[in-house]
Amino acid sequence: MSTRDDITALEAAIGESIIGQRQVIRRLLIGLLANGNLLLEGLPGLAKTRAIKAMSRHLEADFSRIQFTPDLLPSDVTGSEIYHQSEAGSVFRFNPGPLFANLVLADEINRAPAKVQSALLEAMEERQVTVAGTTHKMPDLFMVLATQNPVEQEGTYPLPEAQLDRFLMHVLITYPSVEDEVEVVRLVRREEAAAQHRDEPRPEPQQISQQSIFAARREIAEMHVAEPVERYIADLVNATRYPQQVSEELGRWLELGASPRASLALDRCSRTCAWLAGRDYVDPNDVQEVVHDVLRHRLGLSFEAQGEGISADAVIDELLSRVALP
Repeated sequence: MSTRDDITALEAAIGESIIGQRQVIRRLLIGLLANGNLLLEGLPGLAKTRAIKAMSRHLEADFSRIQFTPDLLPSDVTGSEIYHQSEAGSVFRFNPGPLFANLVLADEINRAPAKVQSALLEAMEERQVTVAGTTHKMPDLFMVLATQNPVEQEGTYPLPEAQLDRFLMHVLITYPSVEDEVEVVRLVRREEAAAQHRDEPRPEPQQISQQSIFAARREIAEMHVAEPVERYIADLVNATRYPQQVSEELGRWLELGASPRASLALDRCSRTCAWLAGRDYVDPNDVQEVVHDVLRHRLGLSFEAQGEGISADAVIDELLSRVALP
């Protein structure tokens, strides 16, 4: 099998456990192949945790889940130095925390205070953690998938802009359709029936090796991006910084534009999207496919936009209609 066949098989395997969330599955794969961290936002029960677990089950990867709560400490996430005493002498040894895994689910990340959230920053950006003056490297395959509830805001700590900017994409998860919900009920019913036969041997799920992920990343790094597409990416991001030059509406709606990280993320996600489509070049459609997920958490909406009920997605739609295609 080719590398792309392996990734296609991984996507299909995840899809067997997740009904009606094809776009979410594709975003998980883009984040995995683009070597970035994802912020998933959706109401409880919309299969955020299930999707991440399904991906880890069909991938040669260690999975770790951290339930963020207001009383969580940074050492609960990163690990700490533990004092060991033996006949040979006494020594402090580093006991790794749940952050040291390939796929890390940071569940309800906005429920933890700022100190705990900041403990993730170095790991997400530098792929390392420093404890007691010693630096500990994260695994070669490392990805943080954080979730947050958009409705329940009491007792939460909103993520600062600096941390939001470190997420490659902000993925919104919506309700499934009625037809998909019927399939969800049937799927869970089959799983419950299968769980009653505990003595019967179950086939182990086929797993994709980490080397396939690294091979895919090498191919994506060599994707061709024409200069007009590069300019289109830069124009989209630059328009968020000087919106009054693009349209009167954008000038009223935008207060804070996207940083250069947005351009880098658009480039990486667009190349990954094109690779998943089986092409060796990027076209503007690939940029438009991922632009909402890349920009929606990087834009600062004005008080006027919020008062009018204008969402970040609506601002991005206006942006796409105003910036010329290459």
